Amino acid sequence: MSKTLVIVESPAKAKSISKFLGSRYIVKASMGHLRDLPKSQLAVDLEHDFEPKYIAIRGRGDLIKELRAATKGADKVFLASDPDREGEAIAWHLSHLLGLALDDKNRIEFHEITKQAIQAAIKHPRQIDRDRVDAQQARRILDRLVGYQLSPLLWRKIKKGLSAGRVQSVAVRLVDDREEQIRAFVSEEYWTLTANLQSAGGKFLAKLMKKSGQKVSIPSKDEMDRIMSEIVGKDFRVTDVRKKERKKLPSPPFITSSLQQEAHRKLSFSPKRTMMLAQQLYEGLDLGKEGTVGLITYMRTDSVKIAEAAQAEAKEWILSHFGNDYYPDEPRQFTNKGRAQEAHEAIRPTVALRTPDSLKGVLSRDQLRLYRLIWERFIASQMSVAVTDTLTVDINVGDYLFRANASTIRFPGFLAVYEEGKDEGEATDEEQSSLTLSVSPGEKLDVVKLLDKQHFTEPPPRYTEASLVRKMEEEGIGRPSTYAPTIETIQTRGYVVKEEKQLIPTELGDIVISLLKEYFPDILNLEFTANLEEKLDRIEEGIAPWKSVVKEYYTPFAVNLAQAEEKIGKVKIEDQVSDEICENCGRNMVIKMGRYGKFLACPGFPECRNTKPLFEEVGANCPKCSKTLVVRRSKKGRKFYGCSGYPECEFVSWEMPAPDPCPECQQLMVIKSSKREKKHVCTNPECRFTKVIEEG
Repeated sequence: MSKTLVIVESPAKAKSISKFLGSRYIVKASMGHLRDLPKSQLAVDLEHDFEPKYIAIRGRGDLIKELRAATKGADKVFLASDPDREGEAIAWHLSHLLGLALDDKNRIEFHEITKQAIQAAIKHPRQIDRDRVDAQQARRILDRLVGYQLSPLLWRKIKKGLSAGRVQSVAVRLVDDREEQIRAFVSEEYWTLTANLQSAGGKFLAKLMKKSGQKVSIPSKDEMDRIMSEIVGKDFRVTDVRKKERKKLPSPPFITSSLQQEAHRKLSFSPKRTMMLAQQLYEGLDLGKEGTVGLITYMRTDSVKIAEAAQAEAKEWILSHFGNDYYPDEPRQFTNKGRAQEAHEAIRPTVALRTPDSLKGVLSRDQLRLYRLIWERFIASQMSVAVTDTLTVDINVGDYLFRANASTIRFPGFLAVYEEGKDEGEATDEEQSSLTLSVSPGEKLDVVKLLDKQHFTEPPPRYTEASLVRKMEEEGIGRPSTYAPTIETIQTRGYVVKEEKQLIPTELGDIVISLLKEYFPDILNLEFTANLEEKLDRIEEGIAPWKSVVKEYYTPFAVNLAQAEEKIGKVKIEDQVSDEICENCGRNMVIKMGRYGKFLACPGFPECRNTKPLFEEVGANCPKCSKTLVVRRSKKGRKFYGCSGYPECEFVSWEMPAPDPCPECQQLMVIKSSKREKKHVCTNPECRFTKVIEEG
C-alpha cells in the first residue's frame, strides 16, 4: 500500500491533521526551521552578490535523519508548513535537506485546520513559490547584515552584549520620540463651563460652545469670571432642536494587528500572549468526542476577506438567534488595505456555529476568552448596522451658545453581539446616553447650577503594546508576523520597559537611539523602512529581484558603518550612585536598569558580582507590621506592592496603596482609578470606606 508523508511545523498541527487523513498518510512535524544561517558567523558572502550560507540547525540532526528516513519510505511527500513567507521558506529548506526536486508539486497550503480544508489542499498541490521564498530570504539576510554588523559596533562604543535590529530599532525610536514629546510638553490651563438645566421634560447638561458664532476658549479663572458675569441672571432659551438618524457599520473581522490591539484593550493580553493562544486555537485542541480540531483560521494575516461558506454559517446563526432584521440584505465583505494577501482570510472561527458557550469546560480560561473575542467579532461583522437617534439642542444666553447632545439606540443591530473597544485617552462621544430630553424651540429653561471647571492640557499618552502595534501598522513598519516578537525583543534587550501598561524608553534605549539617529538615519527613518517592506512585497509578487533590493539597502548602510566606526568615541553610561553599601566589598552600590526595572549592583564587577533589588517606597506603611511598603515585580515583570520586611512579613497588594490609612478603621486604603474617577478604597472587607479624589 502506497504511503504519503505530510510534514507540518508543530506536533499539535500534526495531531489535528492526522485525524482528517486516512491510514495511507504519515504526518510528522519539522518543529519549525531545520536550516538557517549559522549563529557563529555573518554567513552572507558580501563579495559574491550576498549569497547566503545555510546549515542544518544545531541539535536538529536526529529529527532531520528521522524525516529523511520517512521520506525514503514514502511514495509521495507533501510540505504543509504555514501559509506565509516563513512557511514557504521552511518548505524550501526542507526540500534541500530531504533531497526533493524543487519543481515537484509537493507544497500544500491551507488557512484553517478542518477536514474540508485539508482534503482540498491535498487535491491541489503546487510548486514551492520561489518569489515568496526570495522575499523571506531578503528579509532574513538584511536583518542578519544589520544585526551582525551593527551590534558589535554598539558593544565597542557603548556596552558589551548590546544588539540592534532593523525593525526593532524603529520600534524603539517610536517609543523614544513619544517620550521626547512628553518631556517637551508644556501644560496649559483651560476652563470649561457646563450648565445643569431644567426643562419641562427633565434635567440635562449643556456645554458652553460659542460666543457670537466663534468658538469659546477660556484660558484662565479671570476669563471664566468675566463670562460668568455676562451670563448670570440672563435667560437660557432653546433656539434649535435637531434630530438625526445615525447608522454605524460593524468592524471587519480581525487581522493580526487588530486582534492584538483588541485583546490588549479587552483582555489585557500582551501581543505575545495573544499570538501564543491564537496559535493553539489554530493548530487544534482536543474537544473530547470530536477529537482534535482547529478552531480558528490562520492568525498571521492582513486580509479581511471571508469565505462564502463561513458567511453562510454566520447567516444561519444570526437568523436563528436574532431574526431577519439583524441580517443585511447582502452578505457583507470588507475591502483589504494596501498589499494585503488576497489569498488569505481574516481571522475567524473555522465553524461559525461552534459558539464560545459550547466550548466551556473544554478550553482553558484564556483560550476561551480569546475564542469568544474572535467569534463575536466575526458574527458581528456579518450583522445589520446599528441605528442611533441623536438629538442636538442649542441654547442661547445673550451672545453665548450652549449645546446639549443626547443619543439613544433605536436598533442595536451588530451591537447586540459585539462593540469595539477604545484605547486609553482615545476620544469618546460626549453625549448623554438617552433621549429622555424633551424640549421645544423657544422654551425657556431654568438654571439648576453653573459648573465651571479648571483643566490642564495633557501630553500625548505613552504607547501601550497595543497602540504601538497600531502605530507600526499605520507606518508600514514590519508585517503581521513581526509585531509581537518585535515588541517582546525591545523589552528583553532593556531598551524599553513596561510600567502600568505603558512603554517607556530606558537610558540605554535613549543612548542607542541617539547614536543610530546620528550615524544611521536610514535605519530609523519610518518612510525608508516602510518602503523596504513594500520592496519585499514586490519581490514576493515577482516584480523585483531579491539581490538588487538587498544591495540597494546595504550599500549606504556599509558606508555609514565605516564612518561610524571611525567617528564614534566610547560612550560612557554614568551609573547613579546610591547610599546602599555593598556588604561584600564596602563600595557604594550603583543603580542599573534591567529587564524588570531598576536594581542595585556593585560597581566592582567582575571582582564583586553582588546585586540586590532596588525598592521604590510608595509612601504608605504595611498594615501588618507598619514597615514601609515598596514596589516589587513578579517573575513576569508585573508590578505589585509588598512589605519591605519580606520574608518576615509577606503582605502584598496588587493595587497601589494610598498614602493615608482609612479614617474609619485605620486599615490600608488602595487607589482605584477608572476613566471616570479616582478613589481610595479601604481594604478591610468589613469597612470598605470609599473616598472619591478630586482630580487637578
